[in-house]
Amino acid sequence: MNAVPASSRGVLYPARLPTFHREPVVGDLAAFVRWFWIPEWEIEPGRSSRQHIVGFPACNLVVENATTGISGPTTRASYRDLSGAGWAVGALLRPAAVPALIGDATELRDAYQEVDLPELTAAVRAAMTSGAPPDARRRSAIAAFGAWLLDRLGAPSSDGLLANRMVELAEAETTLLTVPDLAARLNVSTRTLQRLSARYVGLPPAALIRRRRLQEAAERLRDDPTLDLTPLAHELGYADHAHLTNDFRITLGFTPSSYRRSQAT
Repeated sequence: MNAVPASSRGVLYPARLPTFHREPVVGDLAAFVRWFWIPEWEIEPGRSSRQHIVGFPACNLVVENATTGISGPTTRASYRDLSGAGWAVGALLRPAAVPALIGDATELRDAYQEVDLPELTAAVRAAMTSGAPPDARRRSAIAAFGAWLLDRLGAPSSDGLLANRMVELAEAETTLLTVPDLAARLNVSTRTLQRLSARYVGLPPAALIRRRRLQEAAERLRDDPTLDLTPLAHELGYADHAHLTNDFRITLGFTPSSYRRSQAT
């Protein structure tokens, strides 16, 4: 397994990450999970490490020590303060997994909920605390997590696979700037797109496009803090610099100028 590079999209301050591994998913499980992610940390007593995230528009199923929980899709940046020693094993879920595992994802928007999944919790915890070498522990934890998911989920529905494609396009295709653009690319109506996004993601389709633009803007500013914001805004589909600034402020809580300055120090 490879550690995630510092330029990982969605992490606002990669240099502050603890040890972090991300493992892409292949085979049958790839219809339901985009990747597994495993942070491990050991913070000095009396200190903490704040992790800022502008997350992907998705739900995560996470095992951490003796608990398991589901975090819903987010509408804004979030953070968590790490302290002491610990680990987590999370699965970034694709839309096709959502109805069977979560039900109504809109009810978990910007929220976290513990769930009672004792078999999953015990299997992942046993792997992560086995005393085996780190790579072996992580492989065992992911294998146990994946086996549990496949047993639980069955086969993806056609609508679930279409919702997967919707998210893939919204994230990857920089020429898709509006909801009608995305609907036309999928050969569905805007109403169908809105229904899919609500049921399988828990966010409106416009939020998928905005999240990709924000993540890309933050990544570009991390890579080059000297970038001129006006051309960057136009390149990402914003009407002007003011619209980019407003989107940053509402979602992340700060302006692109202040974020750029923080990267240059």
